[in-house]
Amino acid sequence: MKQLFTFIIVISLLPAQAQKINKKLQHGLEKLTAGFKGDVGVYVKDLRTGKIASIQADSIFPTASMVKVPILIGIMDKINKGELQYHQELTYKDSLFYAGSDLLASLKNNEKVELSKVIMLMLTTSDNTASLWLQSLAGTGIRINQILDSIGYTATRVNSRTPGREANRETYGWGQTSPKEMASFFESLANRNLLDTASSEKMLRLLGRNYWDEEAISQIPPDVFVASKNGAVNASRSEAMYVSGKKAKYVFCICTKNNKDTSWALQNEAWELARKLSKLLWETYR
Repeated sequence: MKQLFTFIIVISLLPAQAQKINKKLQHGLEKLTAGFKGDVGVYVKDLRTGKIASIQADSIFPTASMVKVPILIGIMDKINKGELQYHQELTYKDSLFYAGSDLLASLKNNEKVELSKVIMLMLTTSDNTASLWLQSLAGTGIRINQILDSIGYTATRVNSRTPGREANRETYGWGQTSPKEMASFFESLANRNLLDTASSEKMLRLLGRNYWDEEAISQIPPDVFVASKNGAVNASRSEAMYVSGKKAKYVFCICTKNNKDTSWALQNEAWELARKLSKLLWETYR
């Protein structure tokens, strides 16, 4: 009898679950992603209606620089606890240098810089030297992962420089996530309930200053608020965003991996797909 009761409950929930899918948009996503030379995952949620559309939304993908979102959460948690201050002065050391074209790495040894500016560089220009420094200040990937687990995120993890995550780093690189979880970070920020209201509002402002705006962001009018983070390595290009306009209010994440096109030209297949998907979403919700 108990099994029959459970079965009836499950059946009764099916229509409600089906109503949450935007079928027209779902068809659009499937049409656009068909034939992509690699693996692609997408998650979209209309925050006004609750309806979603998705493709492989729970699959695990590399974060690349989207890992800077969980690093930000780790830093904000430290600030909330009084262990760091947003405007506190830090001292840059040559030992922090990470090869590349990062702005922070151009500082001289012992030069002073505010924590707030290091955070800005991590998010706005995706500065890797700043990001690795902040990962350490947040308590390393171990503590960041503990925070993620405590607030219900199980797919998103920091792998790099995190003991016990070596095998995951071999597969996914610096970090890993799912399209649904990464989009859910932005949904929580939009709802002002990631850590707390003040922290969510601060993180939204910080994520609303993205220098890398030539892919999905480029399809959104400049007078519309967008909070976003991109990630890119040779065979993986990803982007997550929260869009808030007069009528539109949605979150979106596209993740790719095993991409055949590893070029860095503007016409890279994954970047082209991100632009097309973003255009479809804006035209759907505006």
